[in-house]
Amino acid sequence: MIVSKFGGSSVADATQIKKVRDILLKNKERRVVVVSAPGKRNSGDVKVTDMLYQCNALVQKGASCKDAFKGIQSRFLEICNQLGVERSEIQDKLDEVRRLIDSGKGSNYAASRGEYLSGYLISKFLKWEFLDPSAFIVINQDNTVNEESYDNLLSLFDDSKNYVIPGFYGRDINGEIKTFTRGGSDITGSIVARALSAELYENWTDVAGVYRANPRLVKSAQPIRNLSYKEVRELGEVGASVFHEEAIAPVVSKGIPINIRNTNSPDEEGTLISSEKVGSGIVGVSSKGGLSRIKLSKLMLFKRSGVRHALLTMLHIYGIRPCYSLFGIDSIIWYFDSSMASDSVCSNMCSRIKKEYELDSIEVERGFAILGLIGPDMDSSTDYIKVVAALEKEGVDVRSVNYGASDTACLIGINEKDQDRAIEISHRALFE
Repeated sequence: MIVSKFGGSSVADATQIKKVRDILLKNKERRVVVVSAPGKRNSGDVKVTDMLYQCNALVQKGASCKDAFKGIQSRFLEICNQLGVERSEIQDKLDEVRRLIDSGKGSNYAASRGEYLSGYLISKFLKWEFLDPSAFIVINQDNTVNEESYDNLLSLFDDSKNYVIPGFYGRDINGEIKTFTRGGSDITGSIVARALSAELYENWTDVAGVYRANPRLVKSAQPIRNLSYKEVRELGEVGASVFHEEAIAPVVSKGIPINIRNTNSPDEEGTLISSEKVGSGIVGVSSKGGLSRIKLSKLMLFKRSGVRHALLTMLHIYGIRPCYSLFGIDSIIWYFDSSMASDSVCSNMCSRIKKEYELDSIEVERGFAILGLIGPDMDSSTDYIKVVAALEKEGVDVRSVNYGASDTACLIGINEKDQDRAIEISHRALFE
């Protein structure tokens, strides 16, 4: 069995949904499909989920969402008409959704209804069984998947039927609708694939896989044919957004491969993600901006027992949770998302930490990005040296290099203003 998930661009309108149908019918093993809410039809369009968030915001301010919801209703009814699905098949569902959002059902309910309506409509078009994920997916308070979700699905599944399942949501332990983070339909697909022990989890989107570099920046960038689960996690951590990194977890334990493919070019191979390590050296480059860094030092800093943990706890008190760390003999550098703390918060924090720990220096600097070089056996590859040399030759200031801590990633700190240029330079040095 193959579980196929289609993203928002793949179900944005009737033309795209017909492509979905053709892909599903081409292989009889594609018997379960997970769908997102309709995405943008063009660059000036609005995603249905964003329209639903707007409806909920109006209700929270004490207004009705009746007028705002008309745009959502029009979108779904237009798809109905173009697919040849009777308006009556979905009108009652639209009315119910609007009424419950207006009643103050909340943001999780409102946000989930794009997927719900999309899945219901597509099930009518395909004449497949509709299965609401709130009937089996239980999401814990910390947004992790409750283990009972897998058994729940198995108890509902009839092997003689084909199913359409909305993505992005389930229920909390109290039975209320609860969503994953944005992009969470990937997680739903992964949960379904694991529960049903699928031989393959297909993730259909509007690109032909995971590219060596952002194709919007590097026109010559090519898809990576094979990646390991860990490499995809590392790419996701440094800004690549083709596949939701949290969706890796459910399939890893079963070793189910993920194939990222393009709905608009279904004959292309895409990227196959599995437990297997293929080749060695750098296979992809990505970056993550919007970072600041804390740099502190003190002679004999680490002679004090537990000092790293104590300093990190202090950062947490001020709302800062570092994403990257580097350690010297008497110094620490922590990178963190700049939105976590204002300049005044950082100033107060630095004053307190310097005094309490008698530091020689501590400062917070803004405007950083992390350039990630990802691939198998990175801890024994020297390819990163070519990138550092190319960056310096082109005038990109290399502020830090974290090499050897991971066997799949080398992380290079640069100024955020150089982020896009650094991607282009790195790709040229490695792949052209």
